[in-house]
Amino acid sequence: MPQTETGQQDSLRKPPAALPSPDVARLRRRAVTATVVGNFVESFDWLAYGLFAPLFAERFFPSADPTTSLLGAFAVLGVGVLARPLGGILLGRLADRHGRKPALLLAITLMTAGSVLIGSTPTYQRIGMLAPVLLLGARLAQGISSGGEWPAAAAYLMELAPRHRRGLYGSLFSLTTAAGAFTAAMLGGALTGLVGSEAMEAWGWRVPFLIGGMLGLVLLALRSRITESEVFQREVSSRPTRSSLWEVLSTHRRQVLRSILLVAGMATVGSTWTSVIPAMGQRLAPAGTMFWVVVCATAVMILLQVPIGLLVDRVGGRRFLVLASLLFATGGSWAYLAMNGRFTSLLLAYGSGVVYLVCVTTVLPMLLAEIFPPQVRALGIGLPYALTSAVLGGATPLLATYLGKNGPSGWFIAAVVVAVLLGIPATAASPARRPWASRSRPAPSAPDRTAVSEGR
Repeated sequence: MPQTETGQQDSLRKPPAALPSPDVARLRRRAVTATVVGNFVESFDWLAYGLFAPLFAERFFPSADPTTSLLGAFAVLGVGVLARPLGGILLGRLADRHGRKPALLLAITLMTAGSVLIGSTPTYQRIGMLAPVLLLGARLAQGISSGGEWPAAAAYLMELAPRHRRGLYGSLFSLTTAAGAFTAAMLGGALTGLVGSEAMEAWGWRVPFLIGGMLGLVLLALRSRITESEVFQREVSSRPTRSSLWEVLSTHRRQVLRSILLVAGMATVGSTWTSVIPAMGQRLAPAGTMFWVVVCATAVMILLQVPIGLLVDRVGGRRFLVLASLLFATGGSWAYLAMNGRFTSLLLAYGSGVVYLVCVTTVLPMLLAEIFPPQVRALGIGLPYALTSAVLGGATPLLATYLGKNGPSGWFIAAVVVAVLLGIPATAASPARRPWASRSRPAPSAPDRTAVSEGR
């Protein structure tokens, strides 16, 4: 008989586990590190593309109009984003059928290969149309990786997290995302100051992608040493049948719809604030200014990550997400419309999106993991996450670039705000917390060292 969602929610609220042994704690730290560092590499590569796209756009899409070249570069970005549903399905099924670890290994392999290919592909002047084709292939590989990396990592991380520390563990996602953006921007600003704008357009833009490839190889070695999720071993691996796309869409269709609404804001703001805003800032401000804007904004947020995670654990993820959405709908839209070439203006505009992304990426792993049972958790998270990211994340960079040709567009930011506010009814539709649920059950006979388990 299919499990009820209320049962799933109740099972997530077990009493705190006994303190783990030193060996278990060490393995957990290793697994958490290898998981969240993948977010660092993905964020580094993704923001590097947005920051450096104005520098290499004409190298792959030569045109008399710089905006046309930039549209070509963002069209490739959009195609890569459109590949996310494929990654969500393929890697989600792999994670639910064969384990979280194989999916995490494949995801970082694809991301690493894409970075190396972008950094080493000759320009249009040397190999003609093959150059944008190779660029497209690299972004497709990274799009598939991105579609499967975050869901598999979110499922794995929440299955490791203690019940009362899911917000803190979720903040590690945001921490590594901000750290990846910080590193990419710091590298861009330092390179521009060292070699100059002409050298950056000639060859300097390749450096971050080659560094991203090397970071991916290190992460691949780290992930090869992690152990499989205990939840998967205990509750999924022994099942005679494993998850399927049909099961997710038929049995859990309401949960899929709720997940889409929850992810809509993150997908829209994420794609805009990590690609379009940096590119727009590059056009509005002197050379190198936007790099330091990103550095300052992300540096502040890195310091606030852990306090935000602890706050989420204290006030609750649903309440926190509603507050973050309302604050961005007002403050973020104003900062975007007021954006100009001044440093403070760019910092406010970019920082507003970064703050929202930090908040939403802290709470989404725990909210989405609670919605789906273990046997379909990775695919259940991956499909709506990747599909929403593909549709909204793929369209918004092109739309923002087109509408923002003469400056920030009110119509565009209005659409972004609508996407952000969709998360509020999805949060309200979630089952209410029943703090007495865990007390109505007898205590388990043995300590439960996992935070997320299947409903009974």
